[in-house]
Amino acid sequence: MVTKTEERELNQLENQVENGGGGVWEYLYLVRKLKVRRSEIVLKHGLSILNDSGKRSALGPDEWILYEQVAMAAMDCQSLAVAQNCIKVLQKKFPESKRVGKLEALLIEAKGMWEEAEKAYSILLEDNPLDQVIHKRKVAMAKAQGKPSLAIEHLNKYLEVFMADHDAWRELAEIYVSLQMYKQAAFCYEELILSQPTLPLYHLAYADVLYTIGGLENLIAARKYYAATIDLTGGKCTRALLGICLCGSAISQLSRGRNKEDKDMAAQELESLAATALEKEYKQKSPAKLNLLSSALRSLKLS
Repeated sequence: MVTKTEERELNQLENQVENGGGGVWEYLYLVRKLKVRRSEIVLKHGLSILNDSGKRSALGPDEWILYEQVAMAAMDCQSLAVAQNCIKVLQKKFPESKRVGKLEALLIEAKGMWEEAEKAYSILLEDNPLDQVIHKRKVAMAKAQGKPSLAIEHLNKYLEVFMADHDAWRELAEIYVSLQMYKQAAFCYEELILSQPTLPLYHLAYADVLYTIGGLENLIAARKYYAATIDLTGGKCTRALLGICLCGSAISQLSRGRNKEDKDMAAQELESLAATALEKEYKQKSPAKLNLLSSALRSLKLS
């Protein structure tokens, strides 16, 4: 993750480069170091160095790193002819390189040649079955073709090996949600909460899924995870506050006819506090919509 200090430094260098103040190589180096995508600027200024034989030769061995960086940026910007030229130079210099082979496969994918790209990635995985980037490219390619089931298959195979990859679990969960496969999505978020229990984003997403599945047991659990989200964010999550109110209303409807003694007084107090916090927040940040919120909360008939 890029820190605020690093981002500030990067933006300052970018402004300097864009205004002709020099420091192009330093900027390109920092982009690589921070692993950020500033593709249009990298392509523009990277090419200015590569097209100048004097500047290019002054780089020494770093010339080949710049060719790779510009090739990636060119593919991002759909300047595929530029990318192909850079890759050809690298192929000539490193004819047996797997790293260059990966660039070739990426270029095939960028051209939309799905079957050829799939074959190229499969060959690369035969040489290195643990290449995470290639596995993820196969997932991305399945999504690009509108084949979420295939993306799920690739992700499940990937997670059999790389079980600690939080981004992959989250990606799988989001695909399941898009297909309304909520129980499978819930399992993914459970894995994420187990591995990163202090991250409110996962508690919130899990609560949303449980609320969507419905049923008394799931609604009670959803309310608990919305409450955990509020706790982890210091009470600053509007979505979780509203979730508490929605869960309370739904639970109340499903619990009609039960004895009053069975009602959870602590839960009722929590719902009341959530509603009060919501009204306070809207009053401060969006007073024009306060009446709309108050009307919505009244319609929930929170007990």
